[in-house]
Amino acid sequence: MTTPPILICGAGIAGISIAYHLAVRHGIEDIILVDERPPLSLTSDKSTECYRNWWPGPGNAMVSLMNRSIDLLEELAHTSRNAFHLNRRGYLYLTATQARIPEMITAAEETSRLGAGPLRIHRGVPDDPAYLPPEPQGFANQPTGADLLLEPALIRCHFPYISENVVAALHVRRAGWFSAQQLGAYLLEQARAHGVRLVQARLTGIDIQAGRVNAVHLDDASRLEVRNFVNAAGPYLNNVSQMLGIDLPVYCELHYKVGFKDHLGAIPREAPLLIWTDPQTLSWSPEEKLLLSSEDHSRWLLNELPPGVHTRPEGPADSPIILMLWEYNTKIVEPVWPPPLDLDYPEIALRGLVTMIPALRTYIGKAPRPALDGGYYTRTRENRPLIGPLPVEGAYVIGALSGFGLMASLAAGELLAAHLTGSALPPYAPAFSLTRYADPTYQQLFANWGSSGQL
Repeated sequence: MTTPPILICGAGIAGISIAYHLAVRHGIEDIILVDERPPLSLTSDKSTECYRNWWPGPGNAMVSLMNRSIDLLEELAHTSRNAFHLNRRGYLYLTATQARIPEMITAAEETSRLGAGPLRIHRGVPDDPAYLPPEPQGFANQPTGADLLLEPALIRCHFPYISENVVAALHVRRAGWFSAQQLGAYLLEQARAHGVRLVQARLTGIDIQAGRVNAVHLDDASRLEVRNFVNAAGPYLNNVSQMLGIDLPVYCELHYKVGFKDHLGAIPREAPLLIWTDPQTLSWSPEEKLLLSSEDHSRWLLNELPPGVHTRPEGPADSPIILMLWEYNTKIVEPVWPPPLDLDYPEIALRGLVTMIPALRTYIGKAPRPALDGGYYTRTRENRPLIGPLPVEGAYVIGALSGFGLMASLAAGELLAAHLTGSALPPYAPAFSLTRYADPTYQQLFANWGSSGQL
């Protein structure tokens, strides 16, 4: 056989991406994509569907990976006539804390130096660079890098719905969102047109012979001989790797997302992704405070909560839907399906967003019925993915894509395809290999790791 058969376990965006790259871009035949669920239905459809190239260090590996992934997203958007509605509205990071401005400048300058694009600082002086507002639709002919707005009047001019307490806004420009389902469907359609077979079944075992993957077993009692096996199992990444006798350094967090009908138009339909970067204490009435303080399970809601509450418009221009997200109480869990839902989450997220967007206060106590959903972030401790060979010959992994699976999927799939085909690897490849944990330099770096860069 000129091309040994390849089996990919997991038909989420990562598994579909590697199938696409192997079949469409490398011309490899006899690829099987196995999943017990319909494609893109486990965690890939639970995402905020956003992307950005603005990532902290150490090193420029994450910025480089995301720049490449966005290059591929834009290429496919051109090819498909933007079938997945890619926009470049950006991420808008907001603070009401004057003392945080020097920190924002330092962090933004660092990310700019790592390759994310130029930083333009707007201080309200005559020689300021021009600020170009984003286009609501499309992605072409938009600025790269970021604009740091330090003039309150300029912030109010372009974002009048934001709290008047805001003193700085960092608008990251090579960022926005797209339709995850439509991107995934497009990639899968292309892959299947080039011979990829989709099998709906559950993996139950892996045979290893002479230190190499030999065959896999499925729950329909079938045994498939394979020469190369790809673990793209998302939150079940470690369950599958253990069939190979390998424990991966990953864990899962349960994250939620709320769809909310903003029928009063508190958030304009052309808004970017809006992110509050300050910790905050929620506003409660005296009666609510008394009730919350009386129970052990609710008393924590009176404490200061972490930064990161965020929102964006969802759907076409005439849709009233916004998404609300806030990881205020993230816990490490074992993945179960369907995931348990926190029914208090929509109200807590709404109250957190009021700090950033005061007009949302009108909904407190009379909010439309929300749509609550949840999925798992599969992470390494330093929040960088695993992409590359495993210690068993013929076995590979693509996963631990945490909250950035969709935005990184195309470059991640391309990278793993390069490993599988023996093609030239990009400079950032070692940063995502499992072997990085055996590197003393990386171990020292890992010991002093800082921000996860999640938002």
